[in-house]
Amino acid sequence: MAAQFGRRLRRGATSGAVVAAAVAALAASQGPGAVPPPPSDTAAGDRPVGAGDASPTAPDGSATGDSPYYTDLPPLNTPNKPGTSIDLPIITGPAEAGIPASVLAAYKRAEQSIRSSDPTCHLPWQLLAGIGKVESGQARGGRVDANGTTLSPILGPVLNGVGFANISDTDRGAFDGDSTHDRAVGPMQFIPSTWATWGQDANGDGRKDPNNIYDAAQAAGLYLCANNRDLAVKADLDRAVLSYNRSTEYLRTVLSWFEYYQRGTHQVPDGTGVLPVDRSDTTPSTGPSPRPTPTKPATPSPSPSPTTPSTPKPNPSTPGTTPPVTPPVTPPAAVKVVKLKDAGTGTLTATVGSVFAERPTVEALDAAGKPVAGLSVRFEIVGGTDANLGGVAKSVTVLTGLTGRAVAPPVRAGEQTGTFTVRATVVGRNVPPVSFTATVTERRADTLVRGDATELTATTGARFTDRVLVKATLDGAIASSVGVTATMISSAADPQQNTKGPYFKDAGGNPVRTLTGLKTDAFGLLTLPDMFADDQAGTFLLRLTSPGGGTVTIELKVTAPAPDPDPTPTAPASATATPKATPTP
Repeated sequence: MAAQFGRRLRRGATSGAVVAAAVAALAASQGPGAVPPPPSDTAAGDRPVGAGDASPTAPDGSATGDSPYYTDLPPLNTPNKPGTSIDLPIITGPAEAGIPASVLAAYKRAEQSIRSSDPTCHLPWQLLAGIGKVESGQARGGRVDANGTTLSPILGPVLNGVGFANISDTDRGAFDGDSTHDRAVGPMQFIPSTWATWGQDANGDGRKDPNNIYDAAQAAGLYLCANNRDLAVKADLDRAVLSYNRSTEYLRTVLSWFEYYQRGTHQVPDGTGVLPVDRSDTTPSTGPSPRPTPTKPATPSPSPSPTTPSTPKPNPSTPGTTPPVTPPVTPPAAVKVVKLKDAGTGTLTATVGSVFAERPTVEALDAAGKPVAGLSVRFEIVGGTDANLGGVAKSVTVLTGLTGRAVAPPVRAGEQTGTFTVRATVVGRNVPPVSFTATVTERRADTLVRGDATELTATTGARFTDRVLVKATLDGAIASSVGVTATMISSAADPQQNTKGPYFKDAGGNPVRTLTGLKTDAFGLLTLPDMFADDQAGTFLLRLTSPGGGTVTIELKVTAPAPDPDPTPTAPASATATPKATPTP
Protein backbone atom coordinates (compact mmCIF):
# COMPACT_ATOMS: atom_id res chain seq x y z
CA MET A 1 0.00 0.00 0.00
CA ALA A 2 1.08 3.59 -0.14
CA ALA A 3 3.94 4.96 1.90
CA GLN A 4 1.96 8.20 2.13
CA PHE A 5 -1.56 9.16 1.06
CA GLY A 6 -2.11 12.47 -0.68
CA ARG A 7 -5.67 13.03 -1.76
CA ARG A 8 -8.72 10.81 -1.86
CA LEU A 9 -9.61 9.36 -5.29
CA ARG A 10 -13.40 9.27 -5.48
CA ARG A 11 -15.74 7.65 -7.95
CA GLY A 12 -16.30 9.88 -10.92
CA ALA A 13 -13.38 12.15 -10.06
CA THR A 14 -11.14 10.80 -12.78
CA SER A 15 -11.44 9.27 -16.20
CA GLY A 16 -12.56 5.69 -16.56
CA ALA A 17 -9.04 4.64 -17.55
CA VAL A 18 -7.52 6.04 -14.37
CA VAL A 19 -10.25 4.53 -12.24
CA ALA A 20 -9.78 1.14 -13.88
CA ALA A 21 -6.04 1.29 -13.30
CA ALA A 22 -6.48 2.41 -9.71
CA VAL A 23 -9.15 -0.17 -8.97
CA ALA A 24 -6.93 -2.96 -10.22
CA ALA A 25 -4.03 -1.34 -8.40
CA LEU A 26 -5.25 -1.64 -4.87
CA ALA A 27 -7.40 -4.71 -5.38
CA ALA A 28 -6.64 -7.15 -2.64
CA SER A 29 -4.94 -4.32 -0.72
CA GLN A 30 -1.96 -4.29 -2.99
CA GLY A 31 -1.43 -8.05 -2.85
CA PRO A 32 -0.21 -9.78 -5.99
CA GLY A 33 -2.99 -11.52 -7.83
CA ALA A 34 -3.39 -15.24 -8.36
CA VAL A 35 -0.94 -16.54 -10.92
CA PRO A 36 0.30 -20.12 -11.44
CA PRO A 37 2.97 -21.02 -8.89
CA PRO A 38 6.58 -21.99 -9.04
CA PRO A 39 7.20 -25.49 -7.71
CA SER A 40 8.81 -25.85 -4.32
CA ASP A 41 11.77 -28.11 -4.89
CA THR A 42 12.16 -29.58 -1.44
CA ALA A 43 10.05 -29.85 1.66
CA ALA A 44 11.23 -28.85 5.11
CA GLY A 45 14.58 -29.05 6.77
CA ASP A 46 17.87 -29.15 4.91
CA ARG A 47 16.78 -28.16 1.46
CA PRO A 48 18.63 -26.74 -1.53
CA VAL A 49 17.29 -23.40 -2.63
CA GLY A 50 17.85 -21.75 -5.93
CA ALA A 51 18.79 -24.47 -8.39
CA GLY A 52 15.65 -25.79 -9.98
CA ASP A 53 13.31 -23.14 -8.53
CA ALA A 54 12.24 -21.83 -11.92
CA SER A 55 9.12 -19.68 -11.92
CA PRO A 56 6.21 -20.61 -14.17
CA THR A 57 4.71 -18.43 -16.79
CA ALA A 58 2.08 -16.09 -15.41
CA PRO A 59 -0.82 -14.92 -17.53
CA ASP A 60 -0.83 -11.34 -18.71
CA GLY A 61 -3.52 -9.06 -17.30
CA SER A 62 -4.24 -7.52 -13.94
CA ALA A 63 -3.27 -9.17 -10.70
CA THR A 64 -6.92 -9.71 -9.80
CA GLY A 65 -8.26 -10.93 -13.15
CA ASP A 66 -9.54 -7.45 -14.15
CA SER A 67 -12.62 -7.82 -11.95
CA PRO A 68 -14.62 -4.59 -11.47
CA TYR A 69 -14.32 -2.99 -8.07
CA TYR A 70 -16.26 -0.22 -6.43
CA THR A 71 -14.00 1.70 -4.15
CA ASP A 72 -12.62 5.07 -3.13
CA LEU A 73 -8.88 4.91 -3.70
CA PRO A 74 -6.09 7.32 -2.77
CA PRO A 75 -3.32 7.96 -5.27
CA LEU A 76 0.22 7.14 -4.23
CA ASN A 77 2.78 9.90 -3.68
CA THR A 78 6.42 9.33 -4.47
CA PRO A 79 8.64 10.00 -1.44
CA ASN A 80 10.30 13.00 -3.08
CA LYS A 81 7.25 14.18 -5.00
CA PRO A 82 6.98 18.00 -5.03
CA GLY A 83 3.98 19.36 -3.16
CA THR A 84 3.79 16.61 -0.56
CA SER A 85 2.00 17.87 2.54
CA ILE A 86 4.38 19.43 5.06
CA ASP A 87 2.31 17.77 7.78
CA LEU A 88 3.62 14.33 6.74
CA PRO A 89 6.88 13.37 8.53
CA ILE A 90 8.78 12.31 5.43
CA ILE A 91 12.33 11.28 6.24
CA THR A 92 14.54 11.48 3.16
CA GLY A 93 18.01 11.50 4.66
CA PRO A 94 20.32 8.73 5.88
CA ALA A 95 17.79 7.53 8.47
CA GLU A 96 15.23 6.75 5.75
CA ALA A 97 17.83 4.86 3.71
CA GLY A 98 18.36 2.35 6.50
CA ILE A 99 16.76 -1.09 6.07
CA PRO A 100 16.32 -3.45 9.06
CA ALA A 101 18.96 -6.17 9.12
CA SER A 102 16.73 -9.23 8.67
CA VAL A 103 14.65 -7.52 6.00
CA LEU A 104 17.73 -6.45 4.04
CA ALA A 105 19.17 -9.98 4.36
CA ALA A 106 15.91 -11.46 3.03
CA TYR A 107 15.92 -9.19 -0.02
CA LYS A 108 19.54 -9.95 -0.83
CA ARG A 109 19.05 -13.68 -0.31
CA ALA A 110 16.05 -13.70 -2.65
CA GLU A 111 18.06 -11.86 -5.29
CA GLN A 112 20.92 -14.33 -4.98
CA SER A 113 18.67 -17.39 -5.06
CA ILE A 114 16.66 -16.23 -8.07
CA ARG A 115 19.73 -15.05 -9.97
CA SER A 116 21.06 -18.59 -9.56
CA SER A 117 17.85 -20.27 -10.76
CA ASP A 118 16.72 -17.61 -13.28
CA PRO A 119 19.77 -15.50 -14.23
CA THR A 120 18.02 -13.94 -17.24
CA CYS A 121 15.54 -12.16 -14.96
CA HIS A 122 18.26 -9.91 -13.43
CA LEU A 123 16.23 -9.35 -10.25
CA PRO A 124 17.76 -6.54 -8.13
CA TRP A 125 17.17 -6.69 -4.39
CA GLN A 126 16.51 -2.93 -4.39
CA LEU A 127 13.28 -3.60 -6.31
CA LEU A 128 12.08 -5.91 -3.53
CA ALA A 129 13.06 -3.21 -1.03
CA GLY A 130 11.01 -0.62 -2.94
CA ILE A 131 7.94 -2.85 -2.92
CA GLY A 132 8.49 -3.80 0.72
CA LYS A 133 8.72 -0.13 1.67
CA VAL A 134 5.47 0.75 -0.06
CA GLU A 135 3.59 -2.37 1.07
CA SER A 136 4.56 -2.58 4.75
CA GLY A 137 7.26 -0.05 5.63
CA GLN A 138 9.84 -2.86 5.52
CA ALA A 139 7.85 -5.24 7.76
CA ARG A 140 6.84 -2.41 10.13
CA GLY A 141 10.39 -1.21 10.51
CA GLY A 142 11.79 -4.72 10.88
CA ARG A 143 9.59 -6.00 13.70
CA VAL A 144 10.54 -9.65 13.07
CA ASP A 145 11.92 -12.47 15.18
CA ALA A 146 15.19 -14.36 14.71
CA ASN A 147 13.68 -16.46 11.91
CA GLY A 148 12.33 -13.42 10.06
CA THR A 149 8.68 -13.82 11.05
CA THR A 150 6.76 -10.65 11.96
CA LEU A 151 6.09 -10.24 15.67
CA SER A 152 2.39 -9.84 14.85
CA PRO A 153 0.54 -10.52 11.58
CA ILE A 154 0.53 -7.77 8.98
CA LEU A 155 -3.00 -7.65 7.54
CA GLY A 156 -4.56 -5.47 4.88
CA PRO A 157 -8.20 -4.35 4.98
CA VAL A 158 -11.08 -6.79 4.71
CA LEU A 159 -11.74 -7.34 1.00
CA ASN A 160 -15.53 -7.23 1.30
CA GLY A 161 -16.27 -4.94 -1.64
CA VAL A 162 -16.68 -1.84 0.50
CA GLY A 163 -13.92 0.47 -0.63
CA PHE A 164 -11.88 -2.46 -1.85
CA ALA A 165 -12.20 -5.57 -3.97
CA ASN A 166 -14.80 -8.15 -3.00
CA ILE A 167 -12.84 -11.38 -2.58
CA SER A 168 -14.52 -14.20 -0.73
CA ASP A 169 -12.45 -16.31 1.63
CA THR A 170 -10.08 -18.76 -0.07
CA ASP A 171 -8.00 -20.02 2.87
CA ARG A 172 -10.66 -20.58 5.56
CA GLY A 173 -8.93 -17.88 7.54
CA ALA A 174 -5.67 -19.81 7.80
CA PHE A 175 -3.48 -16.84 6.89
CA ASP A 176 -5.67 -13.79 7.44
CA GLY A 177 -7.93 -14.96 10.30
CA ASP A 178 -11.05 -14.16 8.26
CA SER A 179 -13.22 -17.05 7.10
CA THR A 180 -15.62 -14.77 5.18
CA HIS A 181 -13.38 -12.55 3.07
CA ASP A 182 -9.72 -12.52 2.14
CA ARG A 183 -7.18 -9.95 3.28
CA ALA A 184 -3.67 -9.21 2.05
CA VAL A 185 -1.12 -10.74 4.38
CA GLY A 186 2.48 -10.18 5.39
CA PRO A 187 5.29 -7.74 4.63
CA MET A 188 4.85 -8.18 0.86
CA GLN A 189 0.99 -8.19 1.10
CA PHE A 190 0.02 -11.38 -0.71
CA ILE A 191 -3.66 -12.33 -0.83
CA PRO A 192 -4.16 -15.93 0.38
CA SER A 193 -5.14 -17.33 -3.03
CA THR A 194 -1.93 -15.98 -4.56
CA TRP A 195 0.16 -17.20 -1.65
CA ALA A 196 -1.34 -20.66 -2.06
CA THR A 197 0.27 -20.86 -5.49
CA TRP A 198 3.41 -18.73 -5.12
CA GLY A 199 4.32 -19.25 -1.46
CA GLN A 200 7.87 -20.30 -0.65
CA ASP A 201 9.76 -21.78 2.30
CA ALA A 202 12.93 -19.74 1.94
CA ASN A 203 14.12 -19.92 5.56
CA GLY A 204 13.96 -23.72 5.74
CA ASP A 205 11.60 -23.97 8.73
CA GLY A 206 9.18 -26.28 6.93
CA ARG A 207 6.45 -23.64 6.51
CA LYS A 208 5.43 -21.31 3.70
CA ASP A 209 4.54 -18.30 5.81
CA PRO A 210 3.48 -15.00 4.16
CA ASN A 211 4.35 -13.23 7.43
CA ASN A 212 7.97 -14.41 7.17
CA ILE A 213 10.12 -11.87 5.36
CA TYR A 214 12.39 -14.54 3.85
CA ASP A 215 9.47 -16.57 2.50
CA ALA A 216 7.62 -13.46 1.27
CA ALA A 217 10.65 -11.86 -0.41
CA GLN A 218 11.48 -15.06 -2.27
CA ALA A 219 7.86 -15.43 -3.44
CA ALA A 220 7.70 -11.78 -4.52
CA GLY A 221 10.91 -12.11 -6.50
CA LEU A 222 9.66 -15.19 -8.34
CA TYR A 223 6.35 -13.43 -9.03
CA LEU A 224 8.12 -10.40 -10.49
CA CYS A 225 10.23 -12.64 -12.75
CA ALA A 226 7.19 -14.44 -14.24
CA ASN A 227 6.54 -14.42 -18.00
CA ASN A 228 10.29 -14.65 -18.70
CA ARG A 229 10.75 -11.00 -17.78
CA ASP A 230 14.19 -9.38 -17.89
CA LEU A 231 14.06 -6.70 -15.20
CA ALA A 232 17.13 -5.04 -16.68
CA VAL A 233 14.80 -3.97 -19.51
CA LYS A 234 12.71 -0.92 -18.53
CA ALA A 235 9.53 -2.17 -20.22
CA ASP A 236 9.76 -5.52 -18.40
CA LEU A 237 10.53 -3.76 -15.12
CA ASP A 238 7.42 -1.60 -15.46
CA ARG A 239 5.30 -4.63 -16.38
CA ALA A 240 6.59 -6.52 -13.37
CA VAL A 241 5.69 -3.75 -10.91
CA LEU A 242 2.31 -3.20 -12.55
CA SER A 243 1.60 -6.93 -12.33
CA TYR A 244 1.99 -6.53 -8.58
CA ASN A 245 -0.34 -3.51 -8.45
CA ARG A 246 -1.85 -1.99 -11.60
CA SER A 247 -1.60 1.68 -10.82
CA THR A 248 0.71 4.18 -12.49
CA GLU A 249 1.01 6.01 -9.15
CA TYR A 250 2.04 2.76 -7.51
CA LEU A 251 4.58 2.20 -10.28
CA ARG A 252 6.07 5.67 -9.80
CA THR A 253 6.24 5.25 -6.03
CA VAL A 254 7.95 1.85 -6.16
CA LEU A 255 10.41 3.00 -8.81
CA SER A 256 11.15 6.10 -6.75
CA TRP A 257 12.13 3.92 -3.78
CA PHE A 258 13.93 1.48 -6.08
CA GLU A 259 16.13 4.26 -7.46
CA TYR A 260 16.54 5.71 -3.97
CA TYR A 261 17.94 2.44 -2.61
CA GLN A 262 20.14 2.02 -5.65
CA ARG A 263 21.85 5.29 -4.74
CA GLY A 264 22.79 3.86 -1.35
CA THR A 265 21.43 2.20 1.76
CA HIS A 266 22.66 0.69 4.99
CA GLN A 267 21.61 -1.84 7.60
CA VAL A 268 19.87 -0.81 10.81
CA PRO A 269 18.88 -3.02 13.75
CA ASP A 270 15.61 -4.90 13.47
CA GLY A 271 12.71 -2.93 14.91
CA THR A 272 14.30 0.49 14.34
CA GLY A 273 13.35 1.17 10.71
CA VAL A 274 11.57 4.41 9.81
CA LEU A 275 7.81 3.89 9.39
CA PRO A 276 5.65 5.60 6.76
CA VAL A 277 2.50 7.34 7.99
CA ASP A 278 -0.21 5.44 6.07
CA ARG A 279 0.20 1.77 5.23
CA SER A 280 -1.94 -1.17 4.29
CA ASP A 281 -0.74 -3.04 7.39
CA THR A 282 -2.04 -0.34 9.77
CA THR A 283 -5.65 -0.75 8.61
CA PRO A 284 -8.04 -1.74 11.45
CA SER A 285 -8.58 -5.44 11.63
CA THR A 286 -12.36 -5.42 11.11
CA GLY A 287 -14.70 -3.83 8.61
CA PRO A 288 -13.94 -1.47 5.77
CA SER A 289 -10.91 0.71 6.19
CA PRO A 290 -11.36 4.49 5.98
CA ARG A 291 -8.20 6.49 5.48
CA PRO A 292 -6.69 7.23 8.91
CA THR A 293 -5.75 10.78 9.72
CA PRO A 294 -1.96 11.18 9.61
CA THR A 295 -0.46 12.05 12.96
CA LYS A 296 2.96 13.44 13.59
CA PRO A 297 5.06 11.22 15.89
CA ALA A 298 6.70 12.72 18.93
CA THR A 299 10.07 14.36 18.43
CA PRO A 300 12.90 14.22 20.95
CA SER A 301 13.23 18.02 20.99
CA PRO A 302 11.52 20.99 19.34
CA SER A 303 13.08 21.66 16.00
CA PRO A 304 12.05 23.38 12.80
CA SER A 305 13.50 20.51 10.82
CA PRO A 306 11.31 17.63 9.52
CA THR A 307 9.95 15.51 12.35
CA THR A 308 11.63 12.14 12.93
CA PRO A 309 9.26 9.35 14.01
CA SER A 310 9.87 7.85 17.42
CA THR A 311 11.25 4.35 17.67
CA PRO A 312 8.46 1.86 16.87
CA LYS A 313 7.33 -0.10 19.90
CA PRO A 314 5.02 -3.09 19.98
CA ASN A 315 1.60 -2.73 21.57
CA PRO A 316 -0.49 -5.69 20.41
CA SER A 317 -3.53 -4.39 22.27
CA THR A 318 -3.87 -1.43 19.90
CA PRO A 319 -4.09 -2.79 16.36
CA GLY A 320 -3.35 -0.45 13.51
CA THR A 321 -1.21 1.97 15.56
CA THR A 322 2.51 2.41 15.92
CA PRO A 323 3.57 0.17 18.84
CA PRO A 324 5.01 1.99 21.87
CA VAL A 325 7.55 -0.58 23.18
CA THR A 326 10.90 -1.29 21.57
CA PRO A 327 11.20 -5.02 20.81
CA PRO A 328 14.46 -6.84 21.43
CA VAL A 329 16.82 -6.58 18.50
CA THR A 330 17.17 -10.01 16.91
CA PRO A 331 20.19 -10.42 14.63
CA PRO A 332 19.71 -12.27 11.33
CA ALA A 333 21.22 -15.69 10.82
CA ALA A 334 24.31 -14.34 9.05
CA VAL A 335 25.11 -12.22 12.10
CA LYS A 336 24.58 -15.01 14.63
CA VAL A 337 26.75 -17.65 12.97
CA VAL A 338 30.32 -17.93 14.23
CA LYS A 339 31.33 -21.35 12.98
CA LEU A 340 30.79 -23.60 10.01
CA LYS A 341 31.83 -27.21 10.42
CA ASP A 342 31.77 -30.49 8.53
CA ALA A 343 28.64 -32.39 9.56
CA GLY A 344 30.08 -35.87 9.04
CA THR A 345 30.57 -35.98 5.30
CA GLY A 346 32.13 -39.27 4.21
CA THR A 347 34.89 -39.79 1.65
CA LEU A 348 34.09 -38.10 -1.64
CA THR A 349 35.07 -40.55 -4.36
CA ALA A 350 33.41 -41.31 -7.66
CA THR A 351 34.31 -42.77 -11.02
CA VAL A 352 34.32 -40.75 -14.20
CA GLY A 353 30.83 -39.61 -15.24
CA SER A 354 29.09 -40.84 -12.09
CA VAL A 355 27.43 -39.13 -9.12
CA PHE A 356 29.28 -39.04 -5.81
CA ALA A 357 27.57 -41.21 -3.22
CA GLU A 358 28.34 -38.69 -0.46
CA ARG A 359 27.08 -35.09 -0.44
CA PRO A 360 29.09 -32.33 1.28
CA THR A 361 27.22 -31.33 4.43
CA VAL A 362 28.01 -28.55 6.89
CA GLU A 363 26.52 -27.33 10.14
CA ALA A 364 26.25 -23.66 11.16
CA LEU A 365 26.63 -22.83 14.85
CA ASP A 366 26.27 -19.68 16.94
CA ALA A 367 28.52 -18.59 19.82
CA ALA A 368 26.66 -20.91 22.20
CA GLY A 369 27.16 -23.88 19.89
CA LYS A 370 23.51 -23.94 18.85
CA PRO A 371 22.44 -24.51 15.24
CA VAL A 372 21.66 -21.48 13.10
CA ALA A 373 18.68 -21.97 10.77
CA GLY A 374 17.88 -20.02 7.63
CA LEU A 375 21.52 -19.24 6.84
CA SER A 376 22.74 -18.93 3.25
CA VAL A 377 25.64 -21.28 2.57
CA ARG A 378 27.41 -21.32 -0.78
CA PHE A 379 28.90 -24.57 -2.07
CA GLU A 380 31.47 -24.02 -4.81
CA ILE A 381 33.66 -26.36 -6.87
CA VAL A 382 37.26 -25.16 -6.92
CA GLY A 383 40.05 -26.40 -9.18
CA GLY A 384 40.55 -27.46 -12.77
CA THR A 385 37.78 -30.00 -13.15
CA ASP A 386 34.67 -30.56 -15.22
CA ALA A 387 32.71 -31.82 -12.21
CA ASN A 388 29.55 -29.92 -11.27
CA LEU A 389 26.85 -29.50 -8.63
CA GLY A 390 23.38 -30.75 -9.39
CA GLY A 391 24.32 -31.59 -12.97
CA VAL A 392 24.82 -27.99 -14.16
CA ALA A 393 26.39 -25.49 -11.76
CA LYS A 394 29.81 -24.76 -10.30
CA SER A 395 28.34 -22.78 -7.40
CA VAL A 396 25.00 -23.20 -5.58
CA THR A 397 23.61 -21.44 -2.51
CA VAL A 398 21.40 -23.38 -0.10
CA LEU A 399 19.82 -22.61 3.27
CA THR A 400 20.49 -24.30 6.58
CA GLY A 401 17.50 -26.11 8.03
CA LEU A 402 16.22 -26.27 11.58
CA THR A 403 19.21 -28.44 12.53
CA GLY A 404 21.58 -25.82 11.19
CA ARG A 405 22.68 -28.12 8.40
CA ALA A 406 23.14 -27.29 4.75
CA VAL A 407 23.50 -30.10 2.23
CA ALA A 408 25.07 -29.55 -1.19
CA PRO A 409 23.29 -30.80 -4.29
CA PRO A 410 24.65 -34.11 -5.64
CA VAL A 411 28.17 -33.72 -7.02
CA ARG A 412 28.58 -35.22 -10.48
CA ALA A 413 32.01 -36.20 -11.78
CA GLY A 414 33.00 -35.19 -15.28
CA GLU A 415 35.36 -36.99 -17.61
CA GLN A 416 38.53 -35.71 -15.95
CA THR A 417 40.24 -37.83 -13.31
CA GLY A 418 42.07 -36.41 -10.30
CA THR A 419 41.15 -34.34 -7.25
CA PHE A 420 39.28 -31.08 -6.74
CA THR A 421 37.77 -29.15 -3.82
CA VAL A 422 34.19 -28.42 -2.81
CA ARG A 423 34.23 -25.33 -0.58
CA ALA A 424 31.40 -24.23 1.72
CA THR A 425 31.22 -20.58 2.81
CA VAL A 426 28.70 -18.40 4.65
CA VAL A 427 27.18 -15.78 2.38
CA GLY A 428 27.72 -12.25 3.68
CA ARG A 429 29.83 -13.27 6.68
CA ASN A 430 33.57 -13.81 7.14
CA VAL A 431 33.44 -17.24 8.74
CA PRO A 432 36.23 -19.78 8.03
CA PRO A 433 35.12 -22.00 5.15
CA VAL A 434 34.90 -25.78 5.14
CA SER A 435 36.73 -27.56 2.32
CA PHE A 436 36.09 -31.09 1.07
CA THR A 437 38.53 -33.00 -1.15
CA ALA A 438 36.87 -34.98 -3.91
CA THR A 439 38.55 -37.60 -6.08
CA VAL A 440 37.49 -38.79 -9.53
CA THR A 441 38.86 -42.14 -10.64
CA GLU A 442 38.69 -44.03 -13.91
CA ARG A 443 35.77 -46.32 -14.61
CA ARG A 444 36.38 -49.78 -13.19
CA ALA A 445 35.98 -53.40 -14.09
CA ASP A 446 36.63 -56.20 -11.62
CA THR A 447 36.59 -58.95 -14.27
CA LEU A 448 38.15 -59.33 -17.73
CA VAL A 449 37.56 -62.49 -19.76
CA ARG A 450 38.27 -63.55 -23.32
CA GLY A 451 35.36 -63.26 -25.67
CA ASP A 452 36.19 -66.50 -27.48
CA ALA A 453 38.39 -69.58 -27.12
CA THR A 454 40.25 -69.42 -30.43
CA GLU A 455 43.89 -70.43 -30.18
CA LEU A 456 46.12 -67.49 -31.00
CA THR A 457 49.02 -68.60 -33.20
CA ALA A 458 51.48 -67.15 -35.67
CA THR A 459 54.71 -68.12 -37.35
CA THR A 460 57.88 -66.14 -36.85
CA GLY A 461 57.93 -62.93 -38.81
CA ALA A 462 54.21 -63.11 -39.59
CA ARG A 463 50.95 -61.63 -38.27
CA PHE A 464 48.70 -63.54 -35.89
CA THR A 465 45.76 -64.96 -37.74
CA ASP A 466 43.21 -63.84 -35.10
CA ARG A 467 42.74 -60.75 -32.92
CA VAL A 468 42.10 -60.76 -29.16
CA LEU A 469 38.52 -60.06 -27.94
CA VAL A 470 37.85 -59.39 -24.23
CA LYS A 471 34.78 -58.53 -22.16
CA ALA A 472 34.78 -56.32 -19.02
CA THR A 473 32.26 -56.49 -16.17
CA LEU A 474 31.84 -54.89 -12.76
CA ASP A 475 29.89 -56.82 -10.16
CA GLY A 476 28.56 -58.95 -12.99
CA ALA A 477 27.26 -55.98 -15.00
CA ILE A 478 28.64 -54.69 -18.28
CA ALA A 479 31.50 -52.26 -17.72
CA SER A 480 31.51 -49.76 -20.57
CA SER A 481 34.18 -47.15 -21.31
CA VAL A 482 36.66 -48.87 -19.01
CA GLY A 483 40.34 -48.25 -19.67
CA VAL A 484 42.39 -51.35 -20.49
CA THR A 485 46.16 -51.81 -20.68
CA ALA A 486 47.63 -54.61 -22.81
CA THR A 487 51.23 -55.76 -22.12
CA MET A 488 53.39 -58.54 -23.55
CA ILE A 489 54.93 -59.90 -20.34
CA SER A 490 57.99 -62.01 -19.77
CA SER A 491 56.24 -64.50 -17.42
CA ALA A 492 53.21 -64.84 -15.16
CA ALA A 493 55.42 -64.77 -12.09
CA ASP A 494 57.36 -61.73 -13.31
CA PRO A 495 54.89 -59.64 -15.34
CA GLN A 496 57.45 -57.25 -16.74
CA GLN A 497 57.27 -56.09 -20.32
CA ASN A 498 58.94 -58.60 -22.58
CA THR A 499 61.72 -57.48 -24.84
CA LYS A 500 61.20 -60.11 -27.46
CA GLY A 501 58.40 -62.13 -28.98
CA PRO A 502 54.99 -60.87 -30.19
CA TYR A 503 54.35 -57.14 -30.48
CA PHE A 504 51.86 -54.50 -31.62
CA LYS A 505 52.61 -51.63 -33.96
CA ASP A 506 52.33 -47.95 -33.18
CA ALA A 507 51.06 -45.32 -35.62
CA GLY A 508 54.46 -45.24 -37.27
CA GLY A 509 54.60 -48.99 -37.75
CA ASN A 510 57.21 -49.46 -35.02
CA PRO A 511 57.04 -52.47 -32.66
CA VAL A 512 55.53 -51.79 -29.18
CA ARG A 513 54.80 -54.34 -26.50
CA THR A 514 52.49 -52.23 -24.25
CA LEU A 515 49.29 -50.49 -25.30
CA THR A 516 47.47 -47.95 -23.08
CA GLY A 517 44.35 -45.84 -23.60
CA LEU A 518 42.26 -48.77 -24.79
CA LYS A 519 38.58 -48.60 -23.77
CA THR A 520 35.70 -51.03 -23.80
CA ASP A 521 32.66 -50.15 -25.89
CA ALA A 522 29.06 -49.68 -24.74
CA PHE A 523 28.73 -53.47 -24.39
CA GLY A 524 31.92 -53.83 -22.35
CA LEU A 525 33.80 -55.39 -25.29
CA LEU A 526 37.27 -54.59 -26.59
CA THR A 527 39.05 -55.96 -29.67
CA LEU A 528 42.82 -55.48 -29.64
CA PRO A 529 44.77 -54.31 -32.70
CA ASP A 530 46.69 -56.80 -34.85
CA MET A 531 49.63 -58.60 -33.24
CA PHE A 532 52.84 -59.66 -34.97
CA ALA A 533 55.56 -62.22 -34.25
CA ASP A 534 59.26 -61.47 -34.49
CA ASP A 535 61.88 -64.11 -35.24
CA GLN A 536 61.51 -65.76 -31.83
CA ALA A 537 59.52 -68.97 -31.68
CA GLY A 538 57.90 -70.23 -28.50
CA THR A 539 54.98 -69.63 -26.11
CA PHE A 540 54.44 -66.07 -24.91
CA LEU A 541 52.01 -64.26 -22.59
CA LEU A 542 49.78 -61.23 -23.11
CA ARG A 543 48.28 -59.65 -19.98
CA LEU A 544 45.32 -57.23 -19.96
CA THR A 545 44.47 -55.18 -16.86
CA SER A 546 41.83 -52.57 -15.93
CA PRO A 547 41.13 -50.25 -12.98
CA GLY A 548 39.10 -52.14 -10.41
CA GLY A 549 41.20 -55.31 -10.51
CA GLY A 550 40.15 -56.85 -13.81
CA THR A 551 42.96 -59.07 -15.20
CA VAL A 552 43.26 -61.73 -17.85
CA THR A 553 46.40 -63.48 -19.15
CA ILE A 554 46.32 -64.91 -22.68
CA GLU A 555 48.72 -67.44 -24.24
CA LEU A 556 50.27 -66.72 -27.62
CA LYS A 557 52.10 -69.36 -29.64
CA VAL A 558 54.74 -68.62 -32.24
CA THR A 559 56.22 -71.38 -34.36
CA ALA A 560 59.06 -71.42 -36.85
CA PRO A 561 58.15 -72.03 -40.45
CA ALA A 562 58.29 -75.70 -41.51
CA PRO A 563 61.59 -76.47 -43.27
CA ASP A 564 61.49 -77.23 -47.00
CA PRO A 565 61.56 -81.02 -47.74
CA ASP A 566 64.92 -82.46 -49.03
CA PRO A 567 65.13 -82.44 -52.88
CA THR A 568 65.21 -85.79 -54.74
CA PRO A 569 68.92 -86.91 -55.13
CA THR A 570 70.20 -86.72 -58.70
CA ALA A 571 72.45 -89.57 -59.92
CA PRO A 572 75.84 -88.27 -61.03
CA ALA A 573 76.56 -88.56 -64.70
CA SER A 574 78.68 -91.73 -65.40
CA ALA A 575 81.86 -91.33 -67.34
CA THR A 576 81.76 -93.50 -70.42
CA ALA A 577 85.10 -94.14 -71.96
CA THR A 578 85.30 -94.32 -75.67
CA PRO A 579 86.68 -97.75 -76.41
CA LYS A 580 90.05 -97.79 -78.00
CA ALA A 581 90.04 -98.88 -81.49
CA THR A 582 91.77 -102.15 -81.97
CA PRO A 583 94.47 -101.71 -84.43
CA THR A 584 93.96 -103.70 -87.50
CA PRO A 585 96.75 -106.02 -88.07
